[in-house]
Amino acid sequence: MTRPGRDDDPDRLYTLTGGRSKPDSDTFDLVTLVVSECDPAPGMQSEHVAILDLCRAPTAVVEIAAELRIPVGIATILLSDLLHAGKITVRPPRTGLPGAPWHALPDTTTLEKVLVGLRKL
Repeated sequence: MTRPGRDDDPDRLYTLTGGRSKPDSDTFDLVTLVVSECDPAPGMQSEHVAILDLCRAPTAVVEIAAELRIPVGIATILLSDLLHAGKITVRPPRTGLPGAPWHALPDTTTLEKVLVGLRKL
């Protein structure tokens, strides 16, 4: 049994990134939100076009990788290219608490509400 996207030729992924195995920056993680800053231009790589079309609204890196059916590492390399070209902007997800760092945990009240909601299921 095979799953979609798992049988992609590794050579194809290698050519998508121009032979690179890591992005040029560490800006991206799975939940980093990406937004397109322009429309695709003629002659752009098809994956870059797909990313710009997909990110008209804030979209997480993991969603982009899933939609394109490519590994997250490959997606971050493509996103890094677009970021350096000024075609996208990135921001961490909001925590809901003003001034809190993006990687901060939610407050305990929120966590308790989620736990109560899950128990009611």
